[in-house]
Amino acid sequence: MAKKNKLVAPFLKWVGGKRQLMPEIMQLFPKKFSIYHEPFVGGGAVLFSLQPKKAIINDANSELINVYNTIKNNLEELIIDLKIHKNESDYFYKIRSLDRDVSFESITDVQRASRIIFLNKTCFNGLYRVNSSGEFNSPFGKYANPNIVNEATLRAVSDYLNSNDVKITNLDYSQILNSVDKNSFVYFDPPYHPVSPSSNFTGYTQGGFGVDEQIKLRDICNQLHSNGIKFLLSNSATTLIKEIYADYEIHEVKANRSINSDAEKRGEISEVLIRNYE
Repeated sequence: MAKKNKLVAPFLKWVGGKRQLMPEIMQLFPKKFSIYHEPFVGGGAVLFSLQPKKAIINDANSELINVYNTIKNNLEELIIDLKIHKNESDYFYKIRSLDRDVSFESITDVQRASRIIFLNKTCFNGLYRVNSSGEFNSPFGKYANPNIVNEATLRAVSDYLNSNDVKITNLDYSQILNSVDKNSFVYFDPPYHPVSPSSNFTGYTQGGFGVDEQIKLRDICNQLHSNGIKFLLSNSATTLIKEIYADYEIHEVKANRSINSDAEKRGEISEVLIRNYE
């Protein structure tokens, strides 16, 4: 296997990021597969840790996928635009408000990507969150020196995406069934089933991911399994998730999560890694 570049790493902070669980996740990956599929790529921690030669990555969040495509195809322009931004409250709210205006449709893909990275680096808790209208609504973070232009990481990610066969798509996750074969391996990291009513967080994309979606995803996993395709799935260790995946191998792991609005409720929680292979 080719030597991995340690600079290839997530360029955004993302809800449910997998960096801290990477050893457990990697330990459960199958030893051999030809094409890696990740239908909920998010911040890309697993992708960048694995650095597969052939991959199809996807996310329903079109702003996020635009960032991936821009890093791959227009890196120099993106870096130039990122250097324009200012870590100031008034400027932050001006940039944040762009998606409230009809003129937002006319800004370039580079400007859109630059905006998302800037907001992610300077907003409170580094949290990408939108309201029901799809408008970014995290407040200003008041950080002294945020790393808005992480040039080394952006260049390494761009090089990885261009040096390998990585297809980037912006589809519904269920479209995975149209692109897999028996040599594929699928890693699912969907919006988690909430451990309590107050912990529900699906604000990274417009629209929710409720119980019906969790069951729909389980049905897709069943279909993959019946077609002889290996999958691994992450989720919260709730009764519902354990029940609907009872036919598969379930590993419980601990992770520290910090997105609860109540600081006292942040901390170590149980998550599950579910797979259909030995």
